[in-house]
Amino acid sequence: MVNPGILPDSDIAELFNQGALASERPLDEDQIQPASLDLRLGRVAYRVRASFLPGPKCRVLDKLERLKLHEISLDAGAVLETGCVYIVPLMETLRLPQDVSASANPKSSTGRLDIFTRVITDHGQEFDKIPAGYTGPLYLEVSPRTFPIVVRPGSRLSQIRFRRGNAVLSEEELAQLHERETLVASEQPNISGGGIALSIDLNGGEGGLVGYRAKHHSGVIDVDRKAAYDVRDFWEPIYDYGKRELVLDPDEFYILVSREAVHVPPNHAAEMTPFDPLVGEFRVHYAGFFDPGFGHSAAGGSGSRAVLEVRSHEVPFILEHGQIVGRLVYERMSRAPQKLYGSSLKSNYQGQALKLSKHFR
Repeated sequence: MVNPGILPDSDIAELFNQGALASERPLDEDQIQPASLDLRLGRVAYRVRASFLPGPKCRVLDKLERLKLHEISLDAGAVLETGCVYIVPLMETLRLPQDVSASANPKSSTGRLDIFTRVITDHGQEFDKIPAGYTGPLYLEVSPRTFPIVVRPGSRLSQIRFRRGNAVLSEEELAQLHERETLVASEQPNISGGGIALSIDLNGGEGGLVGYRAKHHSGVIDVDRKAAYDVRDFWEPIYDYGKRELVLDPDEFYILVSREAVHVPPNHAAEMTPFDPLVGEFRVHYAGFFDPGFGHSAAGGSGSRAVLEVRSHEVPFILEHGQIVGRLVYERMSRAPQKLYGSSLKSNYQGQALKLSKHFR
C-alpha cells in the first residue's frame, strides 16, 4: 500500500527512473532536495507584456505568440530587469502518475532577493499548482522586483513538491505533533486556521538590528554566485531603539525574522501560507517550503528562525513586536527522506537567525 504524503528524495529520483520526470540534461548533483526538486531555467526567456494564465483550452506557447515582446537567449547569461515580466521554459518536464500532484514555490534565496516567480503549465488555471496526471512542459514566470538579476541555463529559482493524496495535519494532529516535537519555540502556540502561527521579532539582535530594507537603483546580482556582494551596496540595516515597532513603507522590501524558532521533524514537511489580507495589507514570506530536518538536531528540535520577506502594499503599515505574520502548515511525508535539511546537506540556512540570501558576504 502506498502511503499518502509528500514524496521524499528517493521517490523523486524514482520518478525520473520511471519517466514521470524528464530533463533535457542530466540532473545536478544537489538538485533533489529532501522533499522537493529544484527546477532549472532553460536556454531562452520571453519578455511579455503582462502575466497570464493559459486557461483550460490553451497551451503556454500559444499565449506567448500573442503576448511576447521579444526573445532573449540565456546561453551567455542575460540580465532580467526589474519591473518586467519574463516567461522561461524550464528544463524539466512532467508525465505524472494519476495519483501524484505537485506544487511549486520560489526557493529561499529567490524570495530573499525579491524575485517573484510562479510555475505555469499548459491548460493551467492556477499558478504553482500541477494537477495529478499532468503531462507536459513547465514554464516559470520571473519578475525581479527590487534587484536586476543575471541568469543562465541551469539557474535555479523555483522548486517543486510532489504528493499523493492529502496529508495536511488537522489542528488536533498539529497540536499533538507540537506536544511531542516542539514545532515552534512557544509556550502557548497559536494553532488555528490549519496552521501554527509565527510572529515577528522586533526586539533586535546584536546592536539592535531587526532587519534590512532593500536599496533602490542597486547593481545587478548574479543568482549563481555565492558570497559575491557587499551587503552595504544593496541593503540598509534597520535598528530598533526601544519602540519594538516598524513602519512598513508602501512597496518597500524588507528582510525580517520570526520571534519563534521553527522545527520540522524528519517525517514531516511544512509550508508558510500567505497571510490573511484582512489582518494587514502586507505579504510575508513568499518562498514558503520548509524541508524535513529544518531546525532539527539529533537531540530533538532545537529550531531555526524563519527569515521573512515582507512587503507592504498601498498604505504604510505598522508592525509590532510579537504580531502574527504567518502560519506554518505541516504535512506528512509519505516516508522519511534519505537526507535531511542541514544535517546531510550543505544547507545555507540551517541554524539561522536574521540572515540575507547566500549571495551576500
